[in-house]
Amino acid sequence: MPLMAAPDPTRASYHRGHRRADWRDTARGKNMQQLQQLRWIAIGGQLLAILVVHFGMDIRLPLAPMLLVLAGLCLFNLAAPLYWRRLHHVRQRHLLLSLLVDAAALTILLHLAGGIANPFVFLYLLQVVLAAILLRPRARWLMVAVTSSCLLWLALTPSPVRLAAHPDAGLADRYVQGLLLCFVLVAALLVVFMGRIGEILRARDARLAALRQRAIEEEHIVRMGLLATGAAHELGTPLATLAVILGDWQHLPHFTSDPELLNDVVEMQAQVLRCKAIVRGILQSAGEPRGEAPHLTDLRTYVDTLAQEWRQRTQDRLALDNQLQPGITIIADPGLQQMLFNVLDNAQEASPGQVSLTATLGSDTLVFTVEDMGPGFPPEVLERLGSPYLSSKQTPGRGLGLFLSMNVARTLGGKISASNRPEGGARVQIRIPLQAVTHDSEAP
Repeated sequence: MPLMAAPDPTRASYHRGHRRADWRDTARGKNMQQLQQLRWIAIGGQLLAILVVHFGMDIRLPLAPMLLVLAGLCLFNLAAPLYWRRLHHVRQRHLLLSLLVDAAALTILLHLAGGIANPFVFLYLLQVVLAAILLRPRARWLMVAVTSSCLLWLALTPSPVRLAAHPDAGLADRYVQGLLLCFVLVAALLVVFMGRIGEILRARDARLAALRQRAIEEEHIVRMGLLATGAAHELGTPLATLAVILGDWQHLPHFTSDPELLNDVVEMQAQVLRCKAIVRGILQSAGEPRGEAPHLTDLRTYVDTLAQEWRQRTQDRLALDNQLQPGITIIADPGLQQMLFNVLDNAQEASPGQVSLTATLGSDTLVFTVEDMGPGFPPEVLERLGSPYLSSKQTPGRGLGLFLSMNVARTLGGKISASNRPEGGARVQIRIPLQAVTHDSEAP
């Protein structure tokens, strides 16, 4: 099986395009969305509380400034996403700014609605808990200092509205009722939004772990690519020498007089030339200077050509079911060819009979399905599909083909899956986004 060179980062970036990530796709962006939803809930709840207290409890509140504060919060919640969309990302300072705005608005509303005697002062704890989860240590302590200062200011500054508090009266006292309502509200919001934020953070940690694993695998691929190119350089000279010697032998009387011996020499020279072609392919895939550059070709023709090349290289049968329509222009990528050849080579080694290849196109995804008639994949291989040196063949150093193929597929934005066929044999499916290989994103 030929070694595959490390994926080219330049090509990878070309395939993936230059689209900048949406701020809503990041962990901080999703956390910011949670804060926006929480702010809308707070605005609605505060508006309802103001109306109930003012008109239902006959406690005269300064409606104009309080409604002005809520209008400012609405404007901030509507305008802030436009700014983040222009930046394409959300930073820690943006999360801190959002929490500070919420704390400032809460402080003004509490001051206008009874000050420190308002039972909803405990909503500051919600801001502190959010800061403890979303922010770095220095920003967390800043939030603690800010909310504590706001609470102290409420205690020292008289409110235009005086609220009577008689906790001894129990549930008959409005202060106690408000205190219970505040507790239930804070507890419910913490359960709902902390659960969502926790899921976002866990997903972020899982993504970071996957990126670290991918970096380790790509480093492993680079080392193998360097080893392959070094070996190819070293093998080039002796193979060329052998080809010259075998060419000279064909003209010696000792060999020309013996047809059987001459056929052996011719076959030996053919195998040496094949080895030279493999070495040359390794050097080309590794980025050695070459006259041939990636070129444009028709997708259906490209698949037919790959199948024919594999048949000639292996002298084995291949049942091709090419369901692709002509007229789709792609960039002939050596990585795509090597990935497909690796999977076909694995199927050939495992299968006592014919190997089949099916090429289809569905939902703007190029799908290659390779099936064989071998024993199938052991359960441990299916569980850890694509791990290096994991192979059903009990031979040291095997198990790299599918590992390299999966990394190339991932570089192109696709994936490889494997399963066992009910009637026996294995099935490997390669799914590549058509946009990753088409010219100028030319898709049907």
